[in-house]
Amino acid sequence: MTSQGSSHGSITVINAMPCGIGATIGVGLNTTARFSEGGDTRVVRINNDVSEDTNMARICVRRAYEHAGVMEPESWSLETSSQIPVSRGLKSSSCACNAILRAVFSHLDVEMDPVDLIRFGVCCAREAKVTVTGSFDDACGCGLGGLVMTDNRRDEIIDRADIGDYDVVIHVPAFKIRKTGLPLDRLHEVAPLIRQAIDITMSNPFEAMTMNGRIISKASGVDNSMAEKAMDMGALGAGMSGSGPAVAIVVARGDGGKFAEDMGMTTEETILTETRCGE
Repeated sequence: MTSQGSSHGSITVINAMPCGIGATIGVGLNTTARFSEGGDTRVVRINNDVSEDTNMARICVRRAYEHAGVMEPESWSLETSSQIPVSRGLKSSSCACNAILRAVFSHLDVEMDPVDLIRFGVCCAREAKVTVTGSFDDACGCGLGGLVMTDNRRDEIIDRADIGDYDVVIHVPAFKIRKTGLPLDRLHEVAPLIRQAIDITMSNPFEAMTMNGRIISKASGVDNSMAEKAMDMGALGAGMSGSGPAVAIVVARGDGGKFAEDMGMTTEETILTETRCGE
């Protein structure tokens, strides 16, 4: 029997690396995981990027069985399919953790509070070393939707709000940025500037994401020019998502496709999605 779990993506409003406070907005991009026991060995297939390391997925499966108090079988199969490109700052790992755990817990007939499941996935991601901050903010945005602000030092939700209905245009460069190459010292130095953006996040999240993108991209040395161009063209908010290189642009509902076209973005480098209301 094959069990299935899914989660959605999110984009950055506040990057948590400078001071431990992060905020995200849920979007409609989806990751689906399918899990079953049996076969000849333990197999993980990441359909949208078969070259990716499978360690985090294997940790999720092992930890789920441990939580259930059940011996992990010698053979099982896990397959993930995702609309989220890997290592672009679009929360692919957080979304995958949520989806995988939901699939395995469904197989094991284990029920878990949604926020507890998110915390469980964050622990798996930390063990796999695919996150610098623990990414509780990212995982909450993926798992809960809406606008979420968190304290990643304590894995606690500070505030949540519905975000409304908007189109999100994402510019996705071809190259990846790995967490191991981030300039952590420079990111910590911009904490006072990020706190200014944190102060307006719940009242004006799009301005906060624009401020955050400018601060983080400058500190990281990552190009944020697409966000600046988008703001000049009338976007509601735009900025580098996560550690980049993807740039998320928020516009009025129904305007996303035309906006991307006016920006001169090619089909290969563009993802069109929408904000997702909180669950």
